[in-house]
Amino acid sequence: MAKLWKKMKKKKIFEGFRSLKTRMFCIIMAAGIVPCIVLHVGILERYLDNTIETRTNEVQTQIKIIADHLITYNYMLDNSSDVVNAELSQLSNLYDGRVLVVNGSLKIIKDTYGVSEGKTIISESIIKCLKGDGASNSLKDAGYIEIIVPIEEKLPEKAQVVGAMLTSVSTDSISSGYEYLQSRAFLLEILAMVVIFGIALLLSRKMLKPFEKITDAINDVKNGFTDEEISVTDYIETEHIGDAFNQMMGRMKVLDNSRQEFVSNVSHELKTPLASMKVLADSLILQEDAPAELYREFMLDIAEEIDRENKIITDLLSLVKMTRTSADMNVETVDINAVLELLLKRLGPIATRAEVKLIFESRRPVSAEIDEMKLTLALSNLVENAIKYNVKGGWVKVILDADHQYFTVEISDSGVGIPQESIQHIYERFYRVDKSHSKEIGGTGLGLAITRSAILMHRGSINVNSEEGVGTIFTVKIPLTYIAL
Repeated sequence: MAKLWKKMKKKKIFEGFRSLKTRMFCIIMAAGIVPCIVLHVGILERYLDNTIETRTNEVQTQIKIIADHLITYNYMLDNSSDVVNAELSQLSNLYDGRVLVVNGSLKIIKDTYGVSEGKTIISESIIKCLKGDGASNSLKDAGYIEIIVPIEEKLPEKAQVVGAMLTSVSTDSISSGYEYLQSRAFLLEILAMVVIFGIALLLSRKMLKPFEKITDAINDVKNGFTDEEISVTDYIETEHIGDAFNQMMGRMKVLDNSRQEFVSNVSHELKTPLASMKVLADSLILQEDAPAELYREFMLDIAEEIDRENKIITDLLSLVKMTRTSADMNVETVDINAVLELLLKRLGPIATRAEVKLIFESRRPVSAEIDEMKLTLALSNLVENAIKYNVKGGWVKVILDADHQYFTVEISDSGVGIPQESIQHIYERFYRVDKSHSKEIGGTGLGLAITRSAILMHRGSINVNSEEGVGTIFTVKIPLTYIAL
């Protein structure tokens, strides 16, 4: 149980961090706090280094002046000079330090603390200084600065080092100032963090408010409270989201209207043959002594209506299959030339009865990965329509061509053509260009919808150009290699 609770807690924390509001809050907090920390560390550390460096240079300058006085007042031989002793005491008191004056024999001739006078000091730094290495300084961990300056007697040839001054200056005052500034900076950081926290909280809420508006608007649409378009123009991004949602809703409305229209059309198309059969059957029932010829005529009409009903149902089933996913595609490599030759051979009798000439032109052998049944049905619908909507003595020409990526089938005819205002509707289900002669021609209004679905399932395209009284050209373009998504 404890493991489950722990797992749920981790998941809840992770889900919380996935929130854009949480991420915005963290980003704003980081943007405010990180510079504060960097400034704190950088400025205070720089202050400490600069202060110590300034103190060192200041003390070193004064030591050099006193070192010159030591030579002037012959202090190295007689340390009773009140002027020099006063200067040494003043330096020691001013910087809370200790000054040792060492002669060339490493003997301490003056100690401002008065405890080491007359003693010998063994120090590597002092020995180096007496050998002529010059002044040196170092910061000790114990909290003081150690400065060594040579005492030089100016001779005509060159300066001679006769001793050294060792000065230890306390850094307690610097450390106290540093700690004071650090505590103040810490308080300011805490205050800044509180302010930044409040700003981050307010900004993250305010910046994401438009997205919450969009969510509320989408939920209102989802729950059916409104079907109006949403408009949140606070940001370009929210405006784009709103526009995309409105476009999606528009497409859904079109789809819903299309479905309702489809159901209405299906009901009408299925009801019409049934109504015709009902009228014919009732007519026979009312005529008790109807002659056999009349019975035969009426039964032939009923059989035609049954065939029409069957064709509508068959086309509907085909259309349903065509609108399924590509998992229903039975793809294999097929000889397209052979497919078209067989198709035209099968439709030959229909063309002969309609007194229409079929012409097949193959510009090169073509093999492609297709679902033979579906593509044959699509192309058959196009050729059959070209025959049906043609004129006596007319022609239907099928041209097969290909390049390295696609093959094209162009189906042209010398038929009646399609009005320009109807071209954009010809792929709609149950749409008929010539409604007055649809019964004689025998179409269901589903053929081109089936054709387009089959071609799209092959990742292909279909285009049409038509002129009334001249003819129509359908161009089908299919990839040679099937592209599964």
